[in-house]
Amino acid sequence: MFTNNYKPYMGGVPISVDHLAKALRELGHEVYVFAPTYKEQEEEEYVVRYPSFPISVVGAPIPNVLTGLFEKKIKELSIDIIHVHHPALVGNVAIYLRKKYGIPVIFTYHTRYEAYLHYVKPLSWLEKGIGFVEKYLVWFCNQCDGIVAPTAGMRKYLKSRQIEIPITILPTGIPIESFTPRKELVIDIREQYGKDVDYLLCTVSRMAKEKNVEFQLRGLVLLKEVLQKQQKTVRYLMIGDGPQLTELKVIAKRLGLEKEVVFVGKVENEQIAAYLKACDLFAFSSKSETQGIVLLEAMAVGKPIVAVKASGVEDMVVDGETGYMTQEDEASWKDRILTILENPEERERVGRAAQNIAFNYEERRIALAAVECYQRAVHRTARYGGRLSWRYSNQ
Repeated sequence: MFTNNYKPYMGGVPISVDHLAKALRELGHEVYVFAPTYKEQEEEEYVVRYPSFPISVVGAPIPNVLTGLFEKKIKELSIDIIHVHHPALVGNVAIYLRKKYGIPVIFTYHTRYEAYLHYVKPLSWLEKGIGFVEKYLVWFCNQCDGIVAPTAGMRKYLKSRQIEIPITILPTGIPIESFTPRKELVIDIREQYGKDVDYLLCTVSRMAKEKNVEFQLRGLVLLKEVLQKQQKTVRYLMIGDGPQLTELKVIAKRLGLEKEVVFVGKVENEQIAAYLKACDLFAFSSKSETQGIVLLEAMAVGKPIVAVKASGVEDMVVDGETGYMTQEDEASWKDRILTILENPEERERVGRAAQNIAFNYEERRIALAAVECYQRAVHRTARYGGRLSWRYSNQ
């Protein structure tokens, strides 16, 4: 597996890579993760660290893929297949190795990359920036032997973009432990943050512009006003780190939310389920997700979701059944949250339905589906002659 970012950097892609790699190993496969070097990294078996530059984008160092380490290790380890998780940098290395050695390449389309153009200054102000990114992504996908889409909605989106490669739906799985967090930790979290308030809510997100977190702060102002009239109180846990964290703290203070909002910061992934379980409801407002792993994690512990309707969210949340979706309107979002908070029975019903759906995403099931995807790619490559792409055959 090739990735541009990995632990200790916390984000959807590192979590996805880590979950899938572990689950595949438990099935008996040998899986190596090629990841950039970080100052705070921990040495792990099966993780090959390649160099990175001492500068960062979106909180992660820029990988230095101009190294012979990839090719050297690929040959040493007799790798059968490359699963790449980014279309640039390590993505380019994967395509190079595919062409040189005939190793099939699978690519997971994790992110709506056009939502991140504001981090790339030469493109962020160009009207043609999005067009350039889309053309590149189509070209890259058509160099691979298989594409993985996390959801049906993303598969539909990719098929509309003239991608000729077979697209497999393969969501990020969640470990079985995510369904049953440690009870003592859940109690401690509730005691720490919720003992002096009526309601405890949370969101888990990278604190960044494309995650639309500021929307939640504006919505919380409206929620606070209604609850104050009812003589009730709320606390809102914002879990995660990111480039907009300092700015969001300033905005929360300006909006008068010092008592209501707690910026928890980075939480180890193994503890996320306990935080979610300790809260009454999970809220979300990102519009740039392809799947939204945290939505699934909230469902796994039986928490109802209130989210802004967007790609990724629509594939995970059944409106009125496993959660609620609203338009990007603070008043509507506030109203939905109130509906759930004021109806414990409804909260229980929706949470129970959400958990039942989440069991379908247990990571062993996802790993078994990934193996089938890999086997198809290896079979096609062998059948049509290694370096010769199977898609140029008439069969």
